[in-house]
Amino acid sequence: MATLQAAKVRKLADASRVEFGPLAFYHPLIADGDTPVRTGIQTSAPGYVAPMHSHPYVELLFIIEGKAEIWLQGDEDKPTSMDAGDCVALPANIPHSFRTVGDRPMRLLGIHSNPDRIVNYLDRKSDASGYPVLDAAHNPVAED
Repeated sequence: MATLQAAKVRKLADASRVEFGPLAFYHPLIADGDTPVRTGIQTSAPGYVAPMHSHPYVELLFIIEGKAEIWLQGDEDKPTSMDAGDCVALPANIPHSFRTVGDRPMRLLGIHSNPDRIVNYLDRKSDASGYPVLDAAHNPVAED
């Protein structure tokens, strides 16, 4: 596991932007693989539903603003409501999803308990950085 020898600061304004389709994007923060955790901010528009996926480690989601519903595979009919300030720990290797609720965007801080982002999507592939590979079926709105 990576060990941290000095303080590491990443500013959201300096982070790259990774598109998660027409309704969501992600800014990796502490995400260089040289720390024992990985973090990033996801912004999701109303109507966004994350594709069902899992990680081989625990993931924490902290709602910064807006509202979300989160569920584990098999519990789609029993989502947990989350408001700004709420946090959930999701178990390793258990597929899960979430959606933006209401008419305002939702922002969350994702904390991966692993130096690298590893995502196993049920309906699509991941690239080498653990981001979804988008095609016409998963990204119907063309970006300029």
